[in-house]
Amino acid sequence: MAFTWEKAFCRVREFRFAISPEKASPTEITRLQSIPDLKRFLDLAHIKHCLLRPYFEHPAYPLVEARELLPSFEGDLYEYKELPGFSMVALSRPLRYFQEIFQYDILHCLHDYNAAEHREQCPLEHSIFGQNIRAFCARLPKVAQDAFRDDFSDRDVTSLENYPALLPTILQMDRAHVFSQDSHDDFYLSGVYCSFPSYLDTELKRFGLNIRKFSVGDDRKYERNRTFVYQFLMELYGFPIVSERRTSSALFARRLFRMGENFMVRVLGQTDRCITSLFSHPDAKYYPMVEKIALVSVDSLHKDLVATLDEGGFFVDRKRRVVILRVTYRQHKFDPNNVRQERALSVSAQEIIHPLTAKPLLRVNIIKDIYTLFLRLNDIVRGEYNGRVIYKRNEVVENTDTHEKRLKFLYSWLGKHQRRIIGYSGEFYSNVVKVLDNYLLNADHYDDFDAMRELYQEVWSRYSYIQQARKVKDLEDLQDRDYRGEHLSYLKMLTIFVEIMNDLKFEIVNYFDVLVEKVLYIGEKVLSDRYLVGNYVRPRDEKLSEYGLAVKKTYGRLVALLDEFKSIRKAKKDQGLGLTLPADPL
Repeated sequence: MAFTWEKAFCRVREFRFAISPEKASPTEITRLQSIPDLKRFLDLAHIKHCLLRPYFEHPAYPLVEARELLPSFEGDLYEYKELPGFSMVALSRPLRYFQEIFQYDILHCLHDYNAAEHREQCPLEHSIFGQNIRAFCARLPKVAQDAFRDDFSDRDVTSLENYPALLPTILQMDRAHVFSQDSHDDFYLSGVYCSFPSYLDTELKRFGLNIRKFSVGDDRKYERNRTFVYQFLMELYGFPIVSERRTSSALFARRLFRMGENFMVRVLGQTDRCITSLFSHPDAKYYPMVEKIALVSVDSLHKDLVATLDEGGFFVDRKRRVVILRVTYRQHKFDPNNVRQERALSVSAQEIIHPLTAKPLLRVNIIKDIYTLFLRLNDIVRGEYNGRVIYKRNEVVENTDTHEKRLKFLYSWLGKHQRRIIGYSGEFYSNVVKVLDNYLLNADHYDDFDAMRELYQEVWSRYSYIQQARKVKDLEDLQDRDYRGEHLSYLKMLTIFVEIMNDLKFEIVNYFDVLVEKVLYIGEKVLSDRYLVGNYVRPRDEKLSEYGLAVKKTYGRLVALLDEFKSIRKAKKDQGLGLTLPADPL
C-alpha cells in the first residue's frame, strides 16, 4: 500500500501515546524528562504534521532542493503562505513567570498546584483546564474559539499527549509556544503567544567588534562590513538574513546559550520549509548545535542509494524519490587569516529518517556530492539546467536557455560553492576550471558576452577570486610545511611558496585587497619562523652547507616577492582600488 501521512511513524512504540493515542495503553506512556527525549518526540510530531501532512494535502508542495541545505544559505525564493510555520522554545527547568527574559501567556499543569505558592488556589481539574482554554482563546480569532472549546474543554492542553491534536491550532498562531518542566521534571506545554527578544543591533555590533570587522565610531568601516558580519552571524545559527521569526529565534538561542541554559529553540519557516533546531549539547562548546529536517528528492544519479532506500522502505513518495532528510552542522569560529574566512557553517552529518520506524539511515551523502555538483555546472554552461536561482537577492532566474541566464546562474553558483571550490581536491578543481574556461573563453560566445559586458565581468571577477584564493589556500597549507599529504623540508616548502607567489603576482590584474592581505600575513609568518631564521638566515654563508645556502637564497627571493606585493598593494590603495570581496554570496 502507498504511504500516507496518517501512517507516519506508526511502528514507533516509544511515543505511541501521542502518535496513535487510541492504540496506546497506560503502560506505554513515556515520561519526557530531558531535552533529547523531548526532541525525539517533537521530531516525530513536527515531521508528521508540519512536513508530511502538508506534502500530501498540497499537490504542488515545494520540496526543498538539496543545495538549499548546503551552506552558505541562500535567500528565500518565495513565501508559501498556505504552508505551516511556527517557532518554539523548550527549557529544561520549571519556569519562573516574572524572572524570565521573554514574554508569554502562561498555561498551568496540575502539578503546578502542588507547589506552596498555589495551595490557596482551587486545584480542581476543570478549573485549571478552563483557565488554560481561556488563555488559548484570548489569542485565537473569535470564529475559531467555539470550535476550540468544543474540542478541548475536557482535555489537558498542556499534556504532550494532546500536543499533536493541538498543532493545527498552534500553527495558526503568530507567535511561539513554550515547553518547560513541571515539579516532577516532566515536560509540558507551559506557554503560548511567546515573543523572543532578539536585540539584533546590540548583538550585531558586539559580534562585529569581537571579530574586528567594526571599530567604535568608525561609520565607514561599519558600512563596508555590516552585511558580511550580519550574514556570518546568522549563518552560525543556520539561517541566511531572513524573516523576523527566524532572526529572533537565532538570536534568542544565542542568548540562552550564553546564559548556560539547557534548551532547544525550534522554528519552521513558511519559505524555507525546513524544521531548524538550535539546542545545547555536550559537544557544542561555543555555539548551540544546529540541525535541519526537510523533505528532499534524491537525485536519480545516486543509483545505489536509490536502490537501498527503495529496498528499505525509506521513500515517502517512491515516484518522486522523496525522503525525510536530517542534516547536522558544525560551526566555525571566525578566522581573519583564513582565505575561507566567511565559512561560518559546514555539514557535519546527513541521515535519512524512515517514515514508519523513524530509524535513521546513517552515512549518506546527498547534499555534498561532488559528482552531482560538477554535473550541475556542466548543465548550466550547456543551457540544460532547469532549476531556479536568486541573482543578487532580488531577481529570480528560471532555467538557462540564454547566455544572460547562464551567466547569472554561474554568478550565483560560484558564490554558493566558493568555499568548496577553494577547498576541494585538485582533481575536482581542475575539472571546474576546464568547464568554466571552455565556456567563458569560447570565441563563439564573444559577441554575446560583449553585449552583456558588465554581467560577464561580474562572473569573471568571482572566478578570478576563486583562482587566486586557491593559491592562497596552498600558501596557508605550506606555512606548516604540510602540502598535499606530504611533510616538506624547509627548502622544498620555500621553493613551492616562491613558485606560487610568482604565479599569483601575474594574476592580480583583478586585484582583491583581502587576498593580498592574507598573502602578506602568511609570507611574514613564514619569514619570521624562528628555526628557519636562526639556522639558515642569520649564520654567515661560509658556515652553511650547500643545502643551507639554497635555503637562504630561496628565503631572499621570498623577501623580494613580499616587497613586490607590498608595492602593488600600496599602488592600488593610492589609486583607490582596494576592492571588496566579490564572491560573497549575495
